[in-house]
Amino acid sequence: MSKSKLPAIPVVFEPEFVDALKDIFEQRIVFNQVLGLKIVSIAPERVVGRVAMQPQLVGHFAYNRVHGGVISASLDALGGLAVMAAIGARHMDEPVAQRLHRFGKLGTIDLRIDYLRPGIGDAFELRAEVMRLGSRVASTRMEFLGTDGKLLSCGSAAYIVS
Repeated sequence: MSKSKLPAIPVVFEPEFVDALKDIFEQRIVFNQVLGLKIVSIAPERVVGRVAMQPQLVGHFAYNRVHGGVISASLDALGGLAVMAAIGARHMDEPVAQRLHRFGKLGTIDLRIDYLRPGIGDAFELRAEVMRLGSRVASTRMEFLGTDGKLLSCGSAAYIVS
């Protein structure tokens, strides 16, 4: 007789955990403010962010195209946030403050970005998900989309977590 797996109970973050992650991401990481990064949603399996186009983000003046560095830095930041969410979900038995303390050693160790289409638009949506969360390294996949939903750039990254 084979044992069937029970469906996993979905993890739902406490509002104070989500608020703390947003505060870290949008307020305490000053470079994210420069980029204008805002969090749309945080879930254990996926995070979504947004960047509004601003004059200081232009990379090509003739086309008003977003700079590739903005795309790269935004996707890297969102990948890191996805790892934070995954770590938070893994340790739901801990108090919020203890889970937030786990992010102190998080850092990018590898990043690859593929620029598929020009980044032209009023705003951009970013998505990131963790492909694997190990005890030392996490792997992510990220997307940078136009307002029409077209994929403009995609990336993958590895982050040190311990």
